[in-house]
Amino acid sequence: MSHSVTPAVDPVSTPVVGDVASSCHDLLELLLAVSDGRSAQGRDHPVAVVLTLVAAATVAGATGYTAIAGWVADVPAEVMDSLYERVGARPAGPPSRSTIWRVCTDTDTDVLDAVIAEWTTTRHAHVRAGAPTQLRLDGKTVGGAVGDDGNQLHLLSALAGDPRPGAVGVVLAQAPTDGAKTTEPATARALLQTLDLPGMTVTADALHTVRATAELIHHHGGQFMFPVKENRRTLFDALNALPWADTPPDLESVDMGHGRRTRRTIRVLPAPPDLPFPHVNQVWLIERYVTHTATGKQSAAAQLGVASHTPDQAGPAELAAYNRSHWAIESLHWIRDTCYREDRSTTRTRSGPRVLASLRNLAINALRLAGRTDITEATRWAARDMTRPFAILNLTR
Repeated sequence: MSHSVTPAVDPVSTPVVGDVASSCHDLLELLLAVSDGRSAQGRDHPVAVVLTLVAAATVAGATGYTAIAGWVADVPAEVMDSLYERVGARPAGPPSRSTIWRVCTDTDTDVLDAVIAEWTTTRHAHVRAGAPTQLRLDGKTVGGAVGDDGNQLHLLSALAGDPRPGAVGVVLAQAPTDGAKTTEPATARALLQTLDLPGMTVTADALHTVRATAELIHHHGGQFMFPVKENRRTLFDALNALPWADTPPDLESVDMGHGRRTRRTIRVLPAPPDLPFPHVNQVWLIERYVTHTATGKQSAAAQLGVASHTPDQAGPAELAAYNRSHWAIESLHWIRDTCYREDRSTTRTRSGPRVLASLRNLAINALRLAGRTDITEATRWAARDMTRPFAILNLTR
């Protein structure tokens, strides 16, 4: 007899996701697209089921193969059987640690990332609901993960979300760079071509302030806001020569917190007609002044940059928000390193490190889309009831 996964309902803590999830692609069905790299003999556990169980364990905070296998072993039989039956397989009980390891280390990572992107994009489209969306690009080296070429695994992520403070941010795509951070721009362009850019503002660090990236974003209907540093000497000199000293700030803000008083200003000017960078309509200067309240010690920093938006599309307030909220992607890296201990991971075999990193992104996405902002506490909450991770991943029926 077929069973359904029925979550225990917590009226206080359980997020309301049904209306959004009802029109989303089913994760288990999407994972059927991931090929099985194992030998044909003894494949009792379909790849889609194993990856679904690993994803659920990751939502519950499991960080490595042993912890994942231990969590999976405790999944109720009716929940486990339901997953097998939904993919047309005979229930075979929980997969062992070695089975989980073999699946993760032989998974087609590009297909897995595409599956996660499709699942996330579908759900994020409902949360987005017409709000302006920022796409933040940034790379992260996965500590301990070394490929066959001896290089550490470096992954570039694209985090999408409303630039307003506290808005949901989810990873829409992820791709490995070719062995070094300096290859990020080429990886970014390949990644951007897989995304729906109209209505998006792409932000990144100065490494990505290159003509080819700006041309691609413009061609695909997106906008960009990039910082400019001395490594783009001609462009930097052109911006630095503008009459900033004679331009009053368009916007100023002051924040207090963490023992600091921070004053931020932004000045925006029309782009000069001869600027050596394509599709720029506005240029900007952002300055930050920090005073440590306990000691009175002060510091200052300035950043020049370019934006493709016209003033009607984004004024000083919007540009300042894009600049400040870009670093929300750092919180993603921090969560993966603290909650999931990614920087201390000893997972090194074949596709294993990238698969686990992708499933961590999926878990963080699912928790955030379900209204959870404290991911560490959310994983603890999910771990207290074996059905909660399946509900978070919209695997209940």
